[in-house]
Amino acid sequence: MAKDTGTAPAPRPAEKVRNVALVGHAAAGKTTLAEALLAATGALPRAGRVEEGTTCLDSEEVEVRQQRSVSLGVATVEHAGHRLTLLDTPGSPDFVGELRAGLRAADAALFVVSAVGGVDATTVALWDECAAVGMPRAVVITQLDRPRADVDDAVRACRTELGDGVLPLHLLQRGPDGAVSGLVSLLEPHPDTNGADAQDADRLRAELIEGIIGESEDETLMDRYLAGEELVVADLVADLETAVARGHFHPILCVAPLTGVGVPELLDLLVSAFPSPLEHGCPPATRPDGSPASPLSCDPDGPLVAEVVKTTTDPYLGRVSLVRVFSGTLRPDTPVHVSGHGMADRGHPDHDVDERVGAVSSPLGAALRPVAACPAGDVCAVARLTSAETGDTLSSPEDPRLVPPWELPAPQLPVAVDAASRADEDRLATALARLAAEDPTVRLERRPDTGQLLLWCIGEAHAEVLLERLRTRHGVGVNTVPVRVPMVETLAGSARVTGRHVKQSGGHGQYAIVVVEAEPGSPGSGVVFEQRIVGGTVPGQFHGSVEKGIRTQAERGVSGDRPIVDVHLTLVDGKAHSVDSSDAAFQAAGALALREAAAAAGTRVLEPWCDVAVVVPGEYVGAVMSDLSGRRARVTGSDADPDRDRTTVRAEVPEIELLTYAGALRSVSHGTGSFTRRPLGYEPAPASLTAVPA
Repeated sequence: MAKDTGTAPAPRPAEKVRNVALVGHAAAGKTTLAEALLAATGALPRAGRVEEGTTCLDSEEVEVRQQRSVSLGVATVEHAGHRLTLLDTPGSPDFVGELRAGLRAADAALFVVSAVGGVDATTVALWDECAAVGMPRAVVITQLDRPRADVDDAVRACRTELGDGVLPLHLLQRGPDGAVSGLVSLLEPHPDTNGADAQDADRLRAELIEGIIGESEDETLMDRYLAGEELVVADLVADLETAVARGHFHPILCVAPLTGVGVPELLDLLVSAFPSPLEHGCPPATRPDGSPASPLSCDPDGPLVAEVVKTTTDPYLGRVSLVRVFSGTLRPDTPVHVSGHGMADRGHPDHDVDERVGAVSSPLGAALRPVAACPAGDVCAVARLTSAETGDTLSSPEDPRLVPPWELPAPQLPVAVDAASRADEDRLATALARLAAEDPTVRLERRPDTGQLLLWCIGEAHAEVLLERLRTRHGVGVNTVPVRVPMVETLAGSARVTGRHVKQSGGHGQYAIVVVEAEPGSPGSGVVFEQRIVGGTVPGQFHGSVEKGIRTQAERGVSGDRPIVDVHLTLVDGKAHSVDSSDAAFQAAGALALREAAAAAGTRVLEPWCDVAVVVPGEYVGAVMSDLSGRRARVTGSDADPDRDRTTVRAEVPEIELLTYAGALRSVSHGTGSFTRRPLGYEPAPASLTAVPA
């Protein structure tokens, strides 16, 4: 983000604030629509073009090059006396973290559907997710003027796929050449259908009015309408806001952003029919220690509670936090308590720090416009919060609060990274920590069994963007290397062996002889050691030395770098010398005994397996099971949730088969599937995996 001398819209009371997230699949036209809205409100002199890399909301170098949004874009403008914040979310499932951040900061969602591409499975899944939490929604159909655009088909698809309450607000008005030239409101008593079938227009108008007044608080409206009374349009518009805010009615509007058709109507709809922060409510909050706190309300004079929904690093301003204020008022240069809890499993330890807020600004894409304060219900950018991470809560140091982080999928695609040079190695850890602070869907892991540094990502596109940010934003060169899955070994049979460590080279020598019985252990048992020494042939003070030598050798492995696991070893006999025996000698004898046991009994290679839960819409269950069977998986069951049309498929899968599963699942489920995993244990690996060292 960069400083800007432009003037931000004036603060407004919460009832005059609208926070709207633009959501939908990739290439549906969200950014183009947002640019048209910004230009129509006067925030921009002209709308930028995605194809030209000139949009206000896609300012990252990777976004310009790829011509798509990969991060949340935010712009606050003014229209009809209202303060309107647009949150432009990425459409790719790989950037679901940015999408969830936008929904957290918003009070309603505007689903953008292309008249060319229609409604895809990802859009339906996101619609259902918003419905589950009661998020108010509306639909805008864009790209009306594109080749192969079919507006009528897109409207039918929305009504069919998105469920009840999805109804168009307008009819299209076309010119002599067939191009869309304007909109005709269905709320008007006798719309000019411009040649369209009058009966169809009457039917759509009747459905629209019945849908609106069905949510009205005036119980007489329906009776008056059924009695044939012509309702006042102003009354219907007032009830439209109530219907949308309750989450039961979802208007469809058609917009051609490049020509401006429908843009004024959409702006009017956003301020007249979308809910304010007062109607959406605040998330629950507790004290940082988990004790209860009083419920929040959207009150600028209440206790300060705000949440960091996005974090970026600016080369000039440092860390910049995008903040949604739920309660109280956030002002520049005031102390705040920064609290982050509940993300320890993602590599973000719980933290509580007191800091002082820097400048408070109103965002317009990458530009920041200073404001005197950010009251409850509004969104702002805050500079110089050095410890704040995405998902953290800001509150008063005298009255600290904690808002629980929003739900995010666990990253399931590991990418192994190495610094490109010694200089890059010194900066890599800091740069990765900044990436993780900015993006809660990122997880960092240094695997002790392989020594690799893993960057866990949502998908391949997510990984590509993260690596690009390391190079361009943080100036760190990195290489990616194949991810190594840690193989282990166990004994293939039983053996009785002798570990003899006897050396004499003048002075004190080294003398230790041990007899060990070795056999495979039960799965997951690790290395089990016991002793059955009779007659003190191995003095008691050396029993621990033998065990230490065995365990050290087991960690190192006996062939390659594969550790030995799940073995049972018993010390049954041996010899010691009164002068030359020592702790070191018996450690060496114990290690030698394990190597001798592996040579005598043989070993077999084991690979790690995981317990996997895959969640997909019911129509993709067959494709998921077919793909899993090709990955040597064992499907153990499935559970259907008919209310949400989601099925959870449970399976046991080799970990090596999960290295590419994130992309494969996205392909077979058309971007609607997700999965989680947990370690299950080790099982014998096929010969194809043991031919070369793992």
